[in-house]
Amino acid sequence: MTSIFQRALGADFDRLHPQLRRRFGFSSGHACVGTGVMDEVWRGKAFTRPFLALGARRHILVPKIGADVPFVIENYAYRDSYGRETVTFVRTFDFDRPHRWDATMVYSEERGTVVDYLGTHQHLAVDLAMSVDDGDLVIRTGAQRWTEGPVTFGVPLLVSGVATVRESYDDALGKFRISVRVDNHRFGPLFGYHGAFVASYAERAAPARIRPRRETLRV
Repeated sequence: MTSIFQRALGADFDRLHPQLRRRFGFSSGHACVGTGVMDEVWRGKAFTRPFLALGARRHILVPKIGADVPFVIENYAYRDSYGRETVTFVRTFDFDRPHRWDATMVYSEERGTVVDYLGTHQHLAVDLAMSVDDGDLVIRTGAQRWTEGPVTFGVPLLVSGVATVRESYDDALGKFRISVRVDNHRFGPLFGYHGAFVASYAERAAPARIRPRRETLRV
């Protein structure tokens, strides 16, 4: 079965570093778990604190900052309750206590891209634009939609963050490198982190603790 990232990138998938092709090329019943250290987890000015704290209640973003933060990223591919090929991106940052940032991704034929559902209840759906740059995977967020019950509405840029993610493989280090930055077009930097990790692979079903508490069909 073709992975959701292969579908989104098409022929460009083959331009990824071989280790990135392995990391993003698996499908249902398989897992990739990364463990490492984030050199820095940072946030923007003081006004970002309540924004990050509110999001953290549903495992969206992280309210803490620090250096040399232990990090785990759990990617499980599975079929959700609607039969969609889905990949988890559950990131755990171990400060004084663990803080999670949850996401689940599906490929949307309707939107022609991967859609990223953020948080424990898939309230926030975000279109992702993926590209390959010198073997690295670059992801930029696009249109965002909030869903609550039967209501779905677009989230204006004024109150949302635009994320840029770059993932690469360092051959000399033998590790993956990741850099994430979230900005607001008016208020500037909101949140980000960067560091390195190693990955392990297995044939494994997605455990219940990883999957969202609620799934939505809306994209």
